[in-house]
Amino acid sequence: MSGGGMWELRRDEITGWWSATVVDREFASERFHEARLSGAREASCANCEKGESSGIARRMLRQGAFHSVGTRSDAAAGDAGFMTLSDVDRAGSWSTLIAPRGEHRELDEVPTVLVVEFLTAIRDQIRAAREHGATAYIQFVRNAAAQAGAMTDHLCFESYDLPQVPHRLAEEIGGSARLSIRSGGCAYCNMVEDEVASGRRLVHRDPYGAVIAPFASRSAFETWVIPNNHAADFGDVDTATLRGFAETLQAAVKGLRAIGMPPYNLLLHTAPLRERVDATYHWHWEIHPRLRPIGGLELASGVPVVPIAPEEAAAELRKALA
Repeated sequence: MSGGGMWELRRDEITGWWSATVVDREFASERFHEARLSGAREASCANCEKGESSGIARRMLRQGAFHSVGTRSDAAAGDAGFMTLSDVDRAGSWSTLIAPRGEHRELDEVPTVLVVEFLTAIRDQIRAAREHGATAYIQFVRNAAAQAGAMTDHLCFESYDLPQVPHRLAEEIGGSARLSIRSGGCAYCNMVEDEVASGRRLVHRDPYGAVIAPFASRSAFETWVIPNNHAADFGDVDTATLRGFAETLQAAVKGLRAIGMPPYNLLLHTAPLRERVDATYHWHWEIHPRLRPIGGLELASGVPVVPIAPEEAAAELRKALA
């Protein structure tokens, strides 16, 4: 069937959020191949200028980039419960972890040791922030290509030092705790076990982690990269686990070559800096390819529209890893 338009409304069992998945349209690869739009090239790359000849460097882009003012009424009242301008030197930074000078390859193309160095730097930054105690959460992301928000095609990870826990993460933490009370165990551990058993949405599995296409995907070819060992806080991960999981993460990125390596966002979800949710939460990475613009239905309803079922997406991604 070349047309299509039958949508399944699917509910994320952890957050309770809904998405609309097209299930009656045949896969056509040309619908998902878009040109990579890059930022600065080698000749004018600021990260190359700031980077080291080897190893990972941290480039501070803005100290005090985030300042919480709350609602319009809160701002007008000058609510003392929010950060004041005198706090911005202690928290709210925006920085980037950058690969060595001249490194413009993708994550699945570089030596695994470089990915390990990135993951180690991320872990250590989380540990330092947790000990400092001046902020609530550090959001790490990799923006690949201009369509995903990148200003350069230099291999790097952005870090945003947030004075509050992101809403998406709070929903995951609360939802996984409720599922744990109701069903027992970790919701993410149970999910991986179920997906491995069925195989329908499993993209990759190795001794360190699993790559799955979530049942209620929010974007086409979305995948979650979930470690095998249960842990809530990425800051607690030991070096041996990082070394193995780096290969799992590279496999997840390599799968995108099934659709031409499109622009994508790679996001870390981990425990907040000031909370201990060890028993019920599970750190993981999410990959969201940027394959289509957001439509009016999504803006109006808040329900993401996904033009390919995750079961079919997983099958295509597996081909790139075969």
